Amino acid sequence: MKHLLFITAFIMLSFFTLKGASKLTPAKTNDDVILHAWSWSFNTIKENMKDISEAGYKYVQTSPAQECVTETKGDKGGGMQLYGKGRWYYYYQPTDWKIGNYMLGNREEFKAMCDEANKYGIKIIVDVLPNHTSIDDTRVSDDLDNAVGGHDNLYHANGFNEIRDYNDRLQCTTGQMGGLPDVNTENPDFQYYYMTYVNDLLNCGARGFRYDTAKHIGLPSDPVDPSSKENDFWPVAMGQKPVKGLTLAIPRDSLFIYGEVLQDKNVKEEEYAEFFDLTASSYGHILRNILAAKDFSADNVTNWAHSVSADRLVTWVESHDTYCNAHESASLTNEQIRMAWVFLTSRQYGTPLFYSRPDGSTPDNVWGNNIAGAKGNDEFKHPEVIAANKFRKAMSGQAEKLFFNDNNTVAQVARGNKGASLVNISDTEQIVELPTTLKNGTYYDKVHKTKFVVKKNMLKGTLKPFTSYILMK
Repeated sequence: MKHLLFITAFIMLSFFTLKGASKLTPAKTNDDVILHAWSWSFNTIKENMKDISEAGYKYVQTSPAQECVTETKGDKGGGMQLYGKGRWYYYYQPTDWKIGNYMLGNREEFKAMCDEANKYGIKIIVDVLPNHTSIDDTRVSDDLDNAVGGHDNLYHANGFNEIRDYNDRLQCTTGQMGGLPDVNTENPDFQYYYMTYVNDLLNCGARGFRYDTAKHIGLPSDPVDPSSKENDFWPVAMGQKPVKGLTLAIPRDSLFIYGEVLQDKNVKEEEYAEFFDLTASSYGHILRNILAAKDFSADNVTNWAHSVSADRLVTWVESHDTYCNAHESASLTNEQIRMAWVFLTSRQYGTPLFYSRPDGSTPDNVWGNNIAGAKGNDEFKHPEVIAANKFRKAMSGQAEKLFFNDNNTVAQVARGNKGASLVNISDTEQIVELPTTLKNGTYYDKVHKTKFVVKKNMLKGTLKPFTSYILMK
C-alpha cells in the first residue's frame, strides 16, 4: 500500500446553501511573492523592473536606504565589494536617517526606481533599521545628534551594554547587539526624526517596510529603559499614535509591513503580530534540513512552526542572514533552493520571499563576482521559479493538500482541483503514483512539457532529479 501523508489547509473549503443550491466558498490564501533584491542598487532594480514583473513578483525589497558608514578598521575607503574592500553590512550601520548611501544610490535614484516600479504595478519594500547606529557612534551625523537633543539622548541608558541573555526582554530590547549601540527608540525627538525619514520614503513611492531586528525594539508590555517613559515606538511607527503631530504619510492598511522577529524563547510573537507580519525563521530552517537530507520526512514540513497564523508570516528558504553571516545556507545549490522555493510558493499561506544570491556565486565562492550594487544571479527569473510564482497567483482561493511519495523525495502541493506542483529534491529520477485532488485527465507541466496522467484520483508520472513541475488545466 502506498505511503501517504497529507495535510488539509487550516481553513478548509466549505459549502453553504443558498436557495437550495450548494456554492463553493473560496479559502483564505496569500497570493503574492517578494523579490529580495539584496545589495542591488536603486538603478539596478529600476533597470531590471520589466524582468521582475514578468517573473511574477508583486513586491521588491531593497537593502537599507539610509546613510551609513563607508569604512571600518582594516578597510579604509569603503570600496564597492560585497566582502573585501567594502562590506555588504555597512548599510546596516546607520549614521543618519536620510535617504541615500554609497552602495545603493541617492534620493533621486530611489524615487526613479519607485516610479518605474509603479509602472509595472510593483510595490517597493524598504529594509529599515531604527534599532541601532554604526558600531563607531562617533560617525553619527551632527544633524541627528542635534535633532534628538544631544548625542547621549540618542541611546538607551543600557544602550552600550552588550546583550548577554537574549531571552531577557530588558536586555534584548535596550542593550547593545554585536557592538551596535542601541538607539532610544522611545525618545519622542528620535521618533519624529525617524518618522520624517519614513514619510520621505513613502512620498518617494515606497509602499512597505521590513523592520530589521524588530524583536530588539520593546513592545508596550516590555520593561522600560531608565531613559524612557513608555515603550510606544511601535504604535508611533505603525501610525496608531502621532509623535509631535507627525504620523504615517499613508494609511497603515495600504502598506505591507513585516518585522524580523527571529524565533526563540520568550519572544512575544503574538504581541508583535498586533503591529505587523512576522518572519517564519524556524520554517526556513525546516526547509533547509529537508534539502540537506534530500528527504521530506527529515523535519516537520507540514507544520509552520509558529505561534502566529500562517497567513501573517513572511516565509523563505533562505535569507540574507542565513546566506551571509555564518553561510548556513550557502552550501545548498541553486537547484536545491529552487526546489524548496517551488514547494513553499505553491503552498496556501505565507508571503514567500526569494533571496537573490550574488551573481557568479557557488557553494565554494559565496560572494561570486563580489560587486555591491550589481544584479544578483538569474535564479530569480529561472523558468521554474517564474512558473511557481504565477501558479501561486492562479491558485488564489484554493485550499491545499500535501502528498509525498514512499521514499519522501517527492512532494505534491495540490490546490483544490485546479492545479498542483511537484518537486523532486533528490539526485535520482523518481517514478511516482500519488493521490491527488486534480481532475482526471492528461497534464503537461508549464516548463518542461512533461506528461502526467490523473485517473481515479491518482497521479502518475516521472520526475527528473532536482526538477519541479507545475500542472494546471
